[in-house]
Amino acid sequence: MKYIIAAIKPYKLDEVREALTAIGVRGMMVTEVKGFGAQSGHTEIYRGAEYAVNFVPKIKLEIAVSDALADEVAETIRKVAKTDKIGDGKIFVLDLKQVMRVRTGETGEDAL
Repeated sequence: MKYIIAAIKPYKLDEVREALTAIGVRGMMVTEVKGFGAQSGHTEIYRGAEYAVNFVPKIKLEIAVSDALADEVAETIRKVAKTDKIGDGKIFVLDLKQVMRVRTGETGEDAL
């Protein structure tokens, strides 16, 4: 099993969710986060005053999938979230040792 963590631009969330649902992803966790990478933040002007925006709003997706689906999920996120501009995000794919469904006690891929 794999645990996929992706940071994407907020306005891409609905499009990514629809694409993932279409390939068989049955669930995900979504969190609003702030961060910076190569973008390193930027400056904005508000009411005539310039100020630094050090952290950029992002959406963090967390998805647990079978090994067989992991590459397709990562590639789907990459294709759909891509804007060809700096700050498109990152995708991390980690090994997932164990999963347990709270309601039934199912474990492993049965719990996904």
